[in-house]
Amino acid sequence: MIKTDGLKKVYTTEEVETTALANISLEINEGEFVAIMGPSGCGKSTLLNVLGLLDNPTDGQYYFLDQEVSTYRERQRSELRKMNIGFVFQSFNLIDELTVYENVELPLLYQKVTGKERKARVLDVLDQMAIAHRKNHFSQQLSGGQQQRVAVARAIVGRPQLILADEPTGNLDSIHGEEVMKILADLHEDGTTIVMVTHAPQYADYGTRLVHLLDGHVVTENLRGKATA
Repeated sequence: MIKTDGLKKVYTTEEVETTALANISLEINEGEFVAIMGPSGCGKSTLLNVLGLLDNPTDGQYYFLDQEVSTYRERQRSELRKMNIGFVFQSFNLIDELTVYENVELPLLYQKVTGKERKARVLDVLDQMAIAHRKNHFSQQLSGGQQQRVAVARAIVGRPQLILADEPTGNLDSIHGEEVMKILADLHEDGTTIVMVTHAPQYADYGTRLVHLLDGHVVTENLRGKATA
């Protein structure tokens, strides 16, 4: 599903040049649950943004679904992204002015799904996330755990092949954090490919593979506890 070869991301200002990703070569197969760990500033979120087609690399190649996408323009990235990728963020990123239902419906509007189909899919996924009873509420009326369940519902309603989760438990207590991780584990069990950035070893254990980053480099990969260089 994903392959990068010599991927680099450099941020340049008038005074300084910062290398966020340095020569990242990585493959992620369909159906994997990959957890990415590393200290703050090591390039985890930058890597997720590039994999999610939110940003282009400075150099190197990126293949997504057998397409070389490293030089795609924003419109091309947007088209590929909206049909294939769901995002879950630490800060939820819900739109305050929209209800729970409307937040979850939004990706389907971008996909131009018909009204009848939208309604059926939104209600189905809200029921799956056990948040249907809050469908007419606004995000400010929800607990952190409920907001993250809405965010997961929004990420999966478009039936993406890939979910990218950036610290999805970062703003949650341990109980709600475990709830969100169990939801992600269930989605993986159903065949969804998941790539998740996390600081928490107990949540990284949900993954089938663990990738450690340091200073923009992949330093180790662990497949079910077996380290490989």
